[in-house]
Amino acid sequence: MSLAKYEAFLRIVDTGSLSAAAAALGYTQSAVSHMLLSLEKELGLRLITRNRAGVHLTDAGERLLPVMRTLLSDHEQLRQTVAALHGLDAGTVRIGAFTSVAVHWLPGIIKSFQQEYPHIEFKLMNGDYYDVENWLYGHEVDLGFVRMPFDGAYLCTPLVEDRLLAILPRGHRLAREKRFPIRQAAHEPFISLPESSAQDIRMALEAAGVKPNIKFYTRDDYAIIAMVANGLGMSIVPELLLTGRSGGLAVRELDIPGSRTIGLAMRAMDNVGPATVKFADHVCAWIHAHVKNPLCGETFRRPAAE
Repeated sequence: MSLAKYEAFLRIVDTGSLSAAAAALGYTQSAVSHMLLSLEKELGLRLITRNRAGVHLTDAGERLLPVMRTLLSDHEQLRQTVAALHGLDAGTVRIGAFTSVAVHWLPGIIKSFQQEYPHIEFKLMNGDYYDVENWLYGHEVDLGFVRMPFDGAYLCTPLVEDRLLAILPRGHRLAREKRFPIRQAAHEPFISLPESSAQDIRMALEAAGVKPNIKFYTRDDYAIIAMVANGLGMSIVPELLLTGRSGGLAVRELDIPGSRTIGLAMRAMDNVGPATVKFADHVCAWIHAHVKNPLCGETFRRPAAE
């Protein structure tokens, strides 16, 4: 059994094409195609079909995909544990994060971590809340930055309470207010993320009894900021997202405060390797040192029995 074939299969599925998988793995497209054919011959099953729209899993591929993810995850855990027993720090940490964390926290966290553990590598996946949850459930990442509360089957620790703030075009009539009257979101053109990315904003609006006057949807957090700055409407966004990007905006607290709790979720300790555990501890230490009013301690919170 060749794990390289399994990795190639997963990369084809995740990237949606043989050429993208080859680029990610550093192989030629013909080599990846050969690995896929070899794996299908080894298993005696067709795993993928291809057409102009891209690659598609067969029924057999659908059933085997989660098993292969678990297999490679277990192998990575084994590799990290063996390295730790030899007194080495090695392995790959797979992280899922939403945009504001990926842009404003992760570069600094990873940079400081690599100063101490230069041989540990990273696989970063950036999406919205829904994406990160699915990556955790599908074992595509070992830990993820999540909106709390999160699934109790995972080890979770809160990191910070992140305020929700109103953003308006500079010069807007409501920018004269010290706090944005949230009920005005029912009357102003509102720019929104899709529902899967906007639970916190939606909950704050619902708590105030407000149905926003949504004129635009976009999946891109920073597109919202640009659209507001250009006078196309207003929005409500987490404070972390605005770090260094408030030019052209009037930023106001809400008259009925709202917030989101950012947390870190990790698979059970016996399902991740030592490098992943060390990184989780480092995240907590970095947040404790760099973020005002952190909710976490300097290490990842373990279950009481550990």
